[in-house]
Amino acid sequence: MRNKYLYITLLSILGFSAEATAQAVAQAPRLVVSIAIDQLRTDFLETNVPLCTSNGFKRLLAEGLVYPNASYSFTPVDRASATASLITGSNPYYNGITGVEWLNRSTLRPQNIVNDRQSGPSPLQLASSTLGDELKVSTRGFAKVFSFAPLAENAIMAAGHAADGAAWMSQGRWFSAAYYIPSNRWLNDAASRLKPTGDVNKCVTEMALDCIRLSGIGQDDITDLLCLSYIAAPNTVGYTTLDCYISELIDGIHRTLPADRVLFVITSTGTTEEEEQSSENERYRIPSGKFYINRTANLLNMYLGAIYGTGQYVETIYRNQLFLNHKLLDQKNINTGDMLRQAQEFLLQVSGIRNVYTANQLMTSDSQLLQRIRNGFNVEKCGDLLIDIQPGWELVNEDTHTTSVSRVGYIPFPIIFYGADIKPERIQTPVTVDRIAPTIARVIRIRAPNACSAEPLF
Repeated sequence: MRNKYLYITLLSILGFSAEATAQAVAQAPRLVVSIAIDQLRTDFLETNVPLCTSNGFKRLLAEGLVYPNASYSFTPVDRASATASLITGSNPYYNGITGVEWLNRSTLRPQNIVNDRQSGPSPLQLASSTLGDELKVSTRGFAKVFSFAPLAENAIMAAGHAADGAAWMSQGRWFSAAYYIPSNRWLNDAASRLKPTGDVNKCVTEMALDCIRLSGIGQDDITDLLCLSYIAAPNTVGYTTLDCYISELIDGIHRTLPADRVLFVITSTGTTEEEEQSSENERYRIPSGKFYINRTANLLNMYLGAIYGTGQYVETIYRNQLFLNHKLLDQKNINTGDMLRQAQEFLLQVSGIRNVYTANQLMTSDSQLLQRIRNGFNVEKCGDLLIDIQPGWELVNEDTHTTSVSRVGYIPFPIIFYGADIKPERIQTPVTVDRIAPTIARVIRIRAPNACSAEPLF
């Protein structure tokens, strides 16, 4: 009799445990809303949040899990490389997205990262899986994945390879990528029905809420993913206006879906459009100067010609990168490693250059001092020599009439997790954005993207 009662008790415990486990599995978020905001900065946000509504940034900061000291693990960062890092949990060294444009070695011309002659705008240059890709794999394609942004690079990078659709604004209308076939009926209808205005943040919000109402996203217990991109103009009006749209988005989603079944993840692309004027540096006696990369390339050609014989050894220039003529090196039977070392030693003597990195050095070094530079390097997209000029100096290319000012200062931005029973907390420890993807993957119980080696934040 005693054994009988013991058996019944064990069955009850096991049954309760199984039920609790089933409930825990069922409580994964129905929807993850990933929001990447251009020019979002912690200092600007904290300055302007007193002027914001109670249901926008104030709610996120008060009720969310906030990491105010976030950064990217590589340099340089722009909207394409940032979005790729956010959604893959990796960096350009692995995911292949070094920026909005890259120099195609076969044509020696800059090429947009999402342009593809055969399929139109696509993520084919993205060399690793994304959060949306892994979600599709884990649900056998049943999960819904959409991405909306003001610009094609943000929309397509966030969508990844397997999304149901991605849309962006251009020429006064919404465009969607034909790459994502079969095309989604709701998206085709929305793209023709919703007309963009001059306020891109308003347009993204309208498209997102239309998606929530009409596409079926978040309506079952299979987790779906919605990726959005906004722009925070670096002033009070820009932040407070964006705050209204964030509030409208959250409230609109909560009217349709249970608040505890939606996870919002908000962060920055780490980009800024602030122009640093060399004239201002001179006015306030901040050390500065001009570095002419085209003239430097010509001098380097002359130097290498004196050593190896006459030839156009530097084939082309792109931004701060020099591309060697590998066909010429092969014809002359010149060891590439030896030439790179010779070029590096010469360039380090030029005024305004802080450091010079070779492709070989970045591919083989495990030095922590080079980690951010190496993470931003990709052998298929970058030059043979990367020139790092002094902070405050102006990089000038007289051939293309382009200029840029070097700045390496650390400007933190926030990562905010809100909803899905996330406990409010503020963690001051510095973190990097590549940890977001594995964190979301853990919350929704799928594999992290295949190039992601970062640890989850929680």
